[in-house]
Amino acid sequence: ILLAGGVAGILNWTIALPPDVLKSNFQTAAEGKYRGLLDVLRTLLREEGPAALYKGFNAVFLRAFPANAACFLGFEMALKGLNTLAPS
Repeated sequence: ILLAGGVAGILNWTIALPPDVLKSNFQTAAEGKYRGLLDVLRTLLREEGPAALYKGFNAVFLRAFPANAACFLGFEMALKGLNTLAPS
């Protein structure tokens, strides 16, 4: 369960991190700097390259594994406890 939860968290952030980086850049930019998220994407790729879409990779992935592993474990324990209290 722990391994499944941890791997699920890492896979989730592998997909979710680039849009999150775009959103963060758009939100923190000066008013009028970007016309939209596609403009943020073009600018980031042109100025910093594809690796810019994974800014914060280390921090996010260090947190993703244990946080999602704990979440999966908590869910399974709650499910087991509820099934004990009220079997189906």
